[in-house]
Amino acid sequence: MGGCSVRWVRPSDVQRLTVAETVDRYAEMVRAKTSTGALAPGTAEVYARDVHTFAGLAGPERVLDDLSGEDVDEVLLRFARKPDGRRVRPPRGEGGAAPLQSAASQARFRRSVSAFFQYATIAGWVQLNPMLAVTLKPKQRGGLRAERRALTAEQAEGLLGAARGLVEAGPDEGRRVDQRTELRDGLIVLLLAAVGPRVSELTRANAEDFFVNGGTRYWRVFGKGGRTRDVPLPRPVAEVLDAYLAEGRPRLDRGREPKALLLSWRGRRLARGDVQAVIDRVQARVEPGRRRSVTPHGLRHTTATHLLAAATDMDAVRRVLGHSDLSTLGRYRDELPGELEAAMRVHPLLGPVQHRP
Repeated sequence: MGGCSVRWVRPSDVQRLTVAETVDRYAEMVRAKTSTGALAPGTAEVYARDVHTFAGLAGPERVLDDLSGEDVDEVLLRFARKPDGRRVRPPRGEGGAAPLQSAASQARFRRSVSAFFQYATIAGWVQLNPMLAVTLKPKQRGGLRAERRALTAEQAEGLLGAARGLVEAGPDEGRRVDQRTELRDGLIVLLLAAVGPRVSELTRANAEDFFVNGGTRYWRVFGKGGRTRDVPLPRPVAEVLDAYLAEGRPRLDRGREPKALLLSWRGRRLARGDVQAVIDRVQARVEPGRRRSVTPHGLRHTTATHLLAAATDMDAVRRVLGHSDLSTLGRYRDELPGELEAAMRVHPLLGPVQHRP
C-alpha cells in the first residue's frame, strides 16, 4: 500500500490515542486520497474496511501504542479463522459454516494492517511499529501458525553457556583491541535471557540506568508509555555488566564518556538489527544439538516461560517484564515438554511418596 505513505517528520511525542480513533483518522485519510487520484475508490474502501476489521479484533478502546507484536499476531490469527461471509456457504440443510478467509484475503489484510502501522509510526501514534515483532509465518496448510518462541531449558542453557564462554575466553587476539566485542555480546544475551526486556528497552538503555542499592545491581528500564521499572540483576549478569563497563565499552574521542550502554566498536548506539546479529553469533558457538535460532522477543518469551514454570510469583514476573496487566502473561507463556509430569511429581498436597516396607 505504497500510495498511503506520507513524508512527514515523525513527532517527538507519541499521542495516546485509542485504536478506534486512529483507525477512523486513517480511513478518512485513505478515502481523501481518492479525490487526488492517488487511490481508486474501490481500493480505498478495501483498505478502510480492513483497518476497521482490525480495530474490532484488536479492541477499539485499547491504546494503539500499547499493542505489541503478539497482539498483532493474535489479530492476524483471528482474522484467518473468521468466517468469510462473501464466499459461498454450503447449501441449506447440509450444515457447516461459511468458509474461512482465503490465503489471498489473509495476505491482503496483513498488507492493510502493515500499511496502517507504517502510517501510525510516521503520524506519532506508536513509538515502535509492532509489525516488526510479528512472528507469524505466511499462509500454510491449516491457516496461519505462530512459531514456538521460547527456548527449551536445554536450548537456553546452551545459549547462556555460550555467552558465558565468550566472556571467559577473553579477547580475540586476531582483532584490534578497540574492535573486540566479546564482553558486550555476552552481556546482551545474558540480559535478554535473564531479564527479558523488549529489544527497544535494551537498545535505549544508558550506562547511568544501572545502579547499586543495598549491594544489589539494578537496571532502571524505561518501558512503553513512559513507565519505568527497577529490575534486580542476577549476580552472574551483574558481574559481566561490571566487567563490560570497566573494560569492554568503547570510549569516545577526547575521553568523553558515551551515554548508551551498548555501543559498536565505532561508538555508535546499537540498533535492533545489531542485537539480532549478536544473538546469531553467540548461537553459532552452541553445540548443534542444543542450538535453535531465536529472536530478541523469543528470549523475552523464554524468560517468562521459565520463570513461570519454576513457580515464580506471577506478579513478580509481570513486574520484571513490565506488563501492566497479569492477563498479558498468558501470551508469553509457552508450554514446555514434561512440565506437567514434573509438576505432579512435586505436588504440594502430597509431598514425597512414602514406600511401605
